[in-house]
Amino acid sequence: MGKKELRQLTPEQEAIRQRLQELHSALLKLHKALLDSEKIVYENNVGPIQSPNHFFQLLTNDPYFAWLRPISQLIVAIDETLDDKEQLTNDSVDTLMRQSVFLLVPAQGTGDFPERYVAALQRDPRVILAHAQVAKRIGSRQPPA
Repeated sequence: MGKKELRQLTPEQEAIRQRLQELHSALLKLHKALLDSEKIVYENNVGPIQSPNHFFQLLTNDPYFAWLRPISQLIVAIDETLDDKEQLTNDSVDTLMRQSVFLLVPAQGTGDFPERYVAALQRDPRVILAHAQVAKRIGSRQPPA
């Protein structure tokens, strides 16, 4: 057992955790849709991906897939917040929600992500559907009154 004391979440923390968990789940689905979509484009333009291990190596090392790292990093940040009861506050969740908005609204972003994200949205209906689910979670970022 770790040094952190195990304790129950307060009702407020449970509500916060639920909202964050819903966003996390939606982001994971979006991430998978983006990976699947980019894999198809990569194989059409560059060549076949030989195995899941080869794909993993491409995801972690190939500049072609580097634009996906911001969404991966956001998912990791959410994981860390969900794992640390001390971070389960409205402020921390609102910060993660704002990061999600900033990342997924292409007009607000800079770098390679916005352009590649828009291209994925335009070519793949699975990405559009997953994006809509994330947008729904971000739109409901305020707790019910």
